[in-house]
Amino acid sequence: MTKHRVLIGDDHQIVRNGIRQLIEDEPDLEVGGEASTSLEILATLRDGHWDLVLLDIALPDRSGVDTLRLIRNLHTDLPVLILSGYPEDKYAVNLLRAGANGYVRKDAEPEDILRAMRVVLQGRRYLSPALSDLLVNRLDGDASGPLHHDLSQREFQVLCQLASGKTVSQIADELFLSVKTVSTYRTRILEKLNMQTNAELTYYAIKTGLIN
Repeated sequence: MTKHRVLIGDDHQIVRNGIRQLIEDEPDLEVGGEASTSLEILATLRDGHWDLVLLDIALPDRSGVDTLRLIRNLHTDLPVLILSGYPEDKYAVNLLRAGANGYVRKDAEPEDILRAMRVVLQGRRYLSPALSDLLVNRLDGDASGPLHHDLSQREFQVLCQLASGKTVSQIADELFLSVKTVSTYRTRILEKLNMQTNAELTYYAIKTGLIN
């Protein structure tokens, strides 16, 4: 049986070890490599063939949101499964919009993590029961979810960077956008979240668990 090569992108060695141990006895999966930073993930993806990326959200040099965008720019069809310690209502909807193939919690049962990997390898999206309920509630008009779920993919990306303390100019350079365009995104974000300052955005991001 041909094994699918998996790249584990997580900055915690203990997590990478746990995933490796989980995969090593599976007949159809193998860990082809590990990376602890966004830069390492992108560099490793350029070297050889990969079938699946397990991507953490919180990386030391760049957020998982931005890393996912860069992966999608370079590898349009490569399955990316988000492996996160954050609850589904924090990031999952926005990451699915950004091109993730699924979202699974690090504390999920081992068989659920393996199931998620196989689902996305088959070209489908993996939705946990909690995420499925969240999406159904949104379709039913439940407005109780976080306000950032109403942001576009790019707006959510800019929100996370503004909340982390980056200036409009820094964000423009990193996203290859004009300062005017980023300023427009900032204005839209403030309007949608009913806020007025970057300090309020940072407080909101901390309160909702988008940043630590």
